[in-house]
Amino acid sequence: MKVLVVGGGGREHAIIKSVKNNKDVDVIYALPGNGGIASDAICVDIGTKDIGGIVDFAKGNGIDYAIVAPDDPLVLGAVDALEAAGIPCFGPNKAAAIIEGSKAFSKELMKKYGIPTAAYETFSDEEKALSYLDTVSFPTVIKADGLALGKGVIIAGNKAEAVDAVRSMMSGGVFGESGKRVIIEEFLEGPEVSVLAFTDGRCVVPMVSSMDHKRAHDGDEGLNTGGMGTIAPNPYYTDEIKEICMSKIFLPTINAMKAEGRTFKGCLYFGLMITKNGPKVIEYNCRFGDPETQVVLPLLKTDLLTVMQAVTEERLSECKVEFSQGSACCVIMASKGYPEKYDKGFEITIPDEIKDNVYVAGAALKDGKLVTSGGRVLGVTKTEECLEDAIKGAYSLVEKIHFENAFYRHDIGARALLAKGE
Repeated sequence: MKVLVVGGGGREHAIIKSVKNNKDVDVIYALPGNGGIASDAICVDIGTKDIGGIVDFAKGNGIDYAIVAPDDPLVLGAVDALEAAGIPCFGPNKAAAIIEGSKAFSKELMKKYGIPTAAYETFSDEEKALSYLDTVSFPTVIKADGLALGKGVIIAGNKAEAVDAVRSMMSGGVFGESGKRVIIEEFLEGPEVSVLAFTDGRCVVPMVSSMDHKRAHDGDEGLNTGGMGTIAPNPYYTDEIKEICMSKIFLPTINAMKAEGRTFKGCLYFGLMITKNGPKVIEYNCRFGDPETQVVLPLLKTDLLTVMQAVTEERLSECKVEFSQGSACCVIMASKGYPEKYDKGFEITIPDEIKDNVYVAGAALKDGKLVTSGGRVLGVTKTEECLEDAIKGAYSLVEKIHFENAFYRHDIGARALLAKGE
């Protein structure tokens, strides 16, 4: 069986390592992949937005199954194009991917169907948005409507910051077309929880919950990043919260999308805030989160490709999806200076005996050597029976990996341990 994975980051590396475990898989292609993924798949230099190139490659190489992982190709309709070419896919079609592609759409969906989320207003007129700021309390949240590489959300502590955020998005063009429309949203307080869920449009199977660490520095200080590490499961996601989320958020969302003629099939990411008034949706993503995937998939006991095919064929309810009762910790090793300016091109050394624990994101092959090529370079994951041991194990592996200008947080999982009372 020939499998194609669209994407080239740590999330895709985690997916590829899991898919490799299926005995029916003969070869995996990654488009475009990266230098680290090249150890587990055949990398082909076709960009994730080159939908025509992706389809042509899939048809020309006899691909049996495709997995479209990143947001951009999903929103652009990669799944529609591949399926039109007769290639079964994992991932939502273009009509369903709008749940991430437009924050305004997702907020309106939640309002229409009574799914708990923060109060908000949407603006396409900059002056109206600025006037509305006179009526809100601070802090408040300003969001670009479209995709912005995970950076289109600004928490404004006062009116001056909010005005700057609105102007930079709407007339300043900092996020291009994605910022032409903005959402001004109530600031929610409480612990955050990430829950990825398999769904075939009828059945929803939540995966193990996780906790992301977005800030660049220890103590949750510094700039927001694409994620500096994760742990799973999230201690704030109790059995009681699980039941509330299933009845008030997960199933209502899937049913709402179906009612709108946008049946969602794939992995739906729920970004949740556990407020004093119960769980509320902060955001949806139409795909596996990164680095959440790097702690969730190592805890999946059921074969990943088998689950994905069940989703594609709309028989998820017949598939028994099981997760380990253990814990996982992923520490992201980044380039010093990330998420701003950083140098690259430094050789990376990873001992062979720990490569199964490493998911490479920002690295390239140069003269046969693996070198840094991005901000987030790689993720290091360890699974253990208890969270404390998983954290210790992940950091012990981090110490065995070397590249110049390596940078990482030293407190991934510390908040979770406090919450658990450990």
